Amino acid sequence: MSLPEEDLTCPICHEIFSDPVVLSCSHSFCKRCQEQCWDARLRECPVCRKKSSKSSFPNRALKNICEAVVSRRELEAVEERLMCPLHREKYKLFCLEDKEPICVVCQCSKAHKDHHCSPVEEAAMDCKDKLNESLKSLQDKLDKLKMIHKSSADMFKHIKDQAVETQRLIRGQFDQLRQMLGREEEARLAAVKREEEEKMAAMNHKMKEMAAEVLYLTESIDVMRQLLKEDDMVLLKKCKDHEDSMCGILIDVTHHISNLKYRVWEKMLEHIDYTPVTLDPNTAHPCLILSDDLTSCHYEDQMKYCPDNPERFHVSAEVVGTAALGSGSHHWVVQTENNHDWLLGVASSSIPRNIEVNARPENGFWTLCFRDGEIKAMTSPPRALVTWRTPERIKVHVDYDKGTVKFWDDDTDSLIYTYEHTFGETLLPYFYTQSGHPLRILPERVLVTMLRQ
Repeated sequence: MSLPEEDLTCPICHEIFSDPVVLSCSHSFCKRCQEQCWDARLRECPVCRKKSSKSSFPNRALKNICEAVVSRRELEAVEERLMCPLHREKYKLFCLEDKEPICVVCQCSKAHKDHHCSPVEEAAMDCKDKLNESLKSLQDKLDKLKMIHKSSADMFKHIKDQAVETQRLIRGQFDQLRQMLGREEEARLAAVKREEEEKMAAMNHKMKEMAAEVLYLTESIDVMRQLLKEDDMVLLKKCKDHEDSMCGILIDVTHHISNLKYRVWEKMLEHIDYTPVTLDPNTAHPCLILSDDLTSCHYEDQMKYCPDNPERFHVSAEVVGTAALGSGSHHWVVQTENNHDWLLGVASSSIPRNIEVNARPENGFWTLCFRDGEIKAMTSPPRALVTWRTPERIKVHVDYDKGTVKFWDDDTDSLIYTYEHTFGETLLPYFYTQSGHPLRILPERVLVTMLRQ
């Protein structure tokens, strides 16, 4: 059964019915159109204006017919798109040169006669393959960008955490200096106060003596007149004894003030450590735990979060120092004690950080290794070294200009091993350990030398 198209058209929107409903007057409308009309006016039919005492009812039969008409129209539209408008033939071929679908008649025409063509199905398959390849490439780029975004967000948070922690450490060290200066200030002020009290007490005592002496002199004018008649030498001696009794009665200002800043600074040196090498936390493997003052490190199985920056060691438990050695002579002492798994020495600044590399001179490493109770020089191949004791403090001495790296037992001052090499780039102090016992860089005593001109 077919109905004229005007019988399938909503009188309000003039489109094919969508979800049609029928009123009591038998007129039909799209449900949405009917509801919009009733929202704006009384419940009456938009066509005949009769009042509807009841709600509308779904018109299922009309809905089925309309859906069939819409489906047929969509199918005809699809078939029309698949039809050559010139020859009214279905597209069955795809011109590979003009990149367009054609029919069999188009293939024989002048426009496509000498062109390479393929069946539409094959061309579609090739197109899908290319699209899938492009899609995969775009998805890979998106995944990489997401990883970079996440890494950047993590690094942003790590930078803020680093700043907060560094500020805390700086404040802590300055608090220690302020406390020490405060104690020194109080001690020196107390010393002045004590001397003031001592000198005031001495002065009071002296004034009492002088008052007694004035009284005595007043009562003994005759005696003094007799004194003037004494021998000259006796007279001079008694006058000098009186002047000496007034020496040293004033505050020794020079003792308290002279070079005060220098003497306080000199005393501060007794409480301040200088470490020739400090560790760079931005290079430390996530399993290495560094001390707050960056002078020691030890190993933990649990990896902490660290940003994936290019300077960081990602494969093994390594870290380098901040001091770049490009000339001159340098040395530092590392306390190993109970740590029985370590490598110490220097490494080229360009060594890779994201792959495993043997610590050998040809790879830019000049190190000493202690493992399984044996000390080895990490040459190629490694060379076992005979020592009469297990060193607990290793001194690393680098003379860049002479091209030597020497390792000493610092407790006995005995040479363990010497590397000789002509260095072509800057070196960095190098540390490796897989022990929970720390490797500690020892501080050096600061000496002050006065230069007089």
